[in-house]
Amino acid sequence: MTVSATRTGVVHLAERAPQLAGAEMVAALVPPPQFADATFDTYRADPAYPSQQQAKDLLQAFSGAAAPLKGGLFRRAKRPELKPGIYLDGGFGVGKTHLLASVYHAMPARRKYFGSFIEYTALVGALGYQNTVELFRGADLLCIDEFELDDPGDTMVMTRLLGELVTSGTRLAATSNTPPNALGEGRFAAQDFLREIHAMASSFQTIRIDGTDFRHRAVDGHAVVLDEPQYEAAIADAAATGLASDDTFDALIAHLAHVHPSRYIRLIEGLAVVGLRDVAPFTDQSAALRFVAFIDRVYDAELPIRATGTSLDLVFPEEMLAGGYRKKYLRAISRLVASTLA
Repeated sequence: MTVSATRTGVVHLAERAPQLAGAEMVAALVPPPQFADATFDTYRADPAYPSQQQAKDLLQAFSGAAAPLKGGLFRRAKRPELKPGIYLDGGFGVGKTHLLASVYHAMPARRKYFGSFIEYTALVGALGYQNTVELFRGADLLCIDEFELDDPGDTMVMTRLLGELVTSGTRLAATSNTPPNALGEGRFAAQDFLREIHAMASSFQTIRIDGTDFRHRAVDGHAVVLDEPQYEAAIADAAATGLASDDTFDALIAHLAHVHPSRYIRLIEGLAVVGLRDVAPFTDQSAALRFVAFIDRVYDAELPIRATGTSLDLVFPEEMLAGGYRKKYLRAISRLVASTLA
């Protein structure tokens, strides 16, 4: 057996031009490394928020991994009547993705897929709508993390796709992502989602999960900021045993505009550390949202971030935090703080 050597040194993400073929995109539809071993047993429901245990119980039943439920919302029934689709609605950091991955691992399915909303819409773009329908037709389970309501076109394509798959017997599990600030931490995300998929609303059972961010990072807490000597030392140390990236913040943000978000995972492939110099606050919301998508992939890959300049939790100005994408930015802040402490 040939063992490939670990790559070492420094790379610049702004110089990478990742490509991803349709077959590779399909092969990548599995839980990210952070949740590769996620199970219901490793999900720690917070007793202060009973909805977490109730969600866990219902999802175990949905995936066929549990005995008849006891107490909770279904105490009058030996087992709840489950719909073909489950929709998890809740704030960031309450374990929705962990539970979604647990469903994936627990369900004894012959064909099952796990991906973010962006990955599925990118696949439709790469293969075409009808080819994507044929690809997934007959699948036992589709898990969709962070269902987006940002782009009406993408949302309708996905809801149409899911509608066709449900009628052919595919079961669905999704988590929410709620742009409108008025909805408040996703409390009414299910209502918005079901409005978009009105033709198949009866196929979904909505589960609300309350709680606080499990990372326990205060939103007003700060990410770690390094001075130049500290940064140089951190990148050099990482590059001695693995692959470290080193980019100015402006260069990376400009480059992200030319890389489809579905390829961000390939952009960071092989890295041990992400290095960012001269971090500065955003002035453009489109750029900020691309960075959020990038950080989601960095966090899923469990990559530490080393940075200089403005603290990364302060890159989203108040006017952005007060706007329609508040929930996304707060989730990113939580992940950025955790990643700089890793």
